[in-house]
Amino acid sequence: MIRNIRLFVAMALPIVVFVLTPSAASAQSYTGNWPGTVTDSRGSNGTYCITLTDNGSLGWPHSGQATMVENRSTLYGTFQVIGPLITITIESPGDYADAGLVFVAQASNGTVGKGVYDDVYSGEEIDSGVLMFGAKNSCSASK
Repeated sequence: MIRNIRLFVAMALPIVVFVLTPSAASAQSYTGNWPGTVTDSRGSNGTYCITLTDNGSLGWPHSGQATMVENRSTLYGTFQVIGPLITITIESPGDYADAGLVFVAQASNGTVGKGVYDDVYSGEEIDSGVLMFGAKNSCSASK
């Protein structure tokens, strides 16, 4: 009887530890508000608060919807983490139908770091700059 109990405990313990350990996917989520500061650009310097919803909806494990509030308007877009990079594309307001703001930065284990910013109109770069993301949930998504 004691031998059976020991065998049961020996088999059950690793399963219990596995179940109670937080999953890597939830620990690495990019869901939240991210402050992205642009410098060294011609006209886009400043901090942008970008909200990401990490639900895997774009085919990559870490991908989904993105929003950004600018001048009291909500702009919509998407993001994907591919390898060591996150790419966030937000619609750009204005007279152009094919315009967007592109943020590309280093990403790893649920954190986002430094990268580049690009403002694109009709397939051409109009403005670019150095990009640095701050800590998750350290900005306000509303203005």
